[in-house]
Amino acid sequence: MTGRPRKAWLLSALLGSAAALGASALYAASRAKQAERRTPPIGAFLTVDGVRLHYVERGRGETLVLIHGNGTMIQDFLSSGIVDDLARRFRVIILDRPGYGYSDRPRGVWTPRAHATLYQKALQQLGVTQAVVLGHSWGTLVAIALALQAPRLVRSLVLASGYYYPTLRADVVLASPSAIPILGDVLRHTLSPVVGRALLPAMIKGMFAPAAIPARFDREFPTDMMLRPLQLRASAEDAALMTPVTVELQRHYRELNLPVAIIAGGADQIADVGRQSRRLHGEVSGSTLTVVPGLGHMIHHLAPDQVVAAVELAAERARAAAA
Repeated sequence: MTGRPRKAWLLSALLGSAAALGASALYAASRAKQAERRTPPIGAFLTVDGVRLHYVERGRGETLVLIHGNGTMIQDFLSSGIVDDLARRFRVIILDRPGYGYSDRPRGVWTPRAHATLYQKALQQLGVTQAVVLGHSWGTLVAIALALQAPRLVRSLVLASGYYYPTLRADVVLASPSAIPILGDVLRHTLSPVVGRALLPAMIKGMFAPAAIPARFDREFPTDMMLRPLQLRASAEDAALMTPVTVELQRHYRELNLPVAIIAGGADQIADVGRQSRRLHGEVSGSTLTVVPGLGHMIHHLAPDQVVAAVELAAERARAAAA
């Protein structure tokens, strides 16, 4: 190939790639707007340290704070049915974590401790002085960080399907490029939403496996919201941080001096029960452990009665400790 044809070929390839990326960007923007039109905000907003947070409140009574995992949002808990039950006895507060749903996510390192600081200030704005806190999956790390940083605020913990100790994880490796500034921005606004749309059904199936996806989740959870560029950034950053943040947090688990209820599915394919929940139970003095046989990662959808029971037990133990 002579010099001139080679230059022409490279120019054509560059122009073709630019056109493809441009088309992908238009597609991603269009689908994000469609997702938000179909799923408008369902709660109220508050601003903490310049970060606008979307939240939902249900019921009255003792305060219960629910913290969702990676990739999801408020609707994860709402579509599980546990909020309907718990709101009969608790004031249930659910916030979209930064970057998820309709909450902002300024640039920065959003560790569980950074989340916890934001949650503490948000709950103060909402007039909460004490609360039972339930975290699911990545949300368990936020719940633990909040209990460590604000022991007077957190009366008891419920930790569902958590990841507490560092292990090798393929999803961390796969998520890392999308978490890199500039490169990740390009991917999230072009290729990632397209690829994500193709992979999402299998990913969601894996979250529930070996159980089937519940009809209510399939009907009510807005999966298209997961593929918007900001939420893809939040999810990628959280996945990339998962291993390093557990290295730091695991040094402090023995400092948890409050009632802790741990619950997990015995067949969880996302967070190994033996390496994670059982190990934490052995390390946290006075904790309780419930393992539901044959169920996967989305335990609040698959065993809602057991999760509600874990919350009630944690609240009861907190009341007994206070008395």
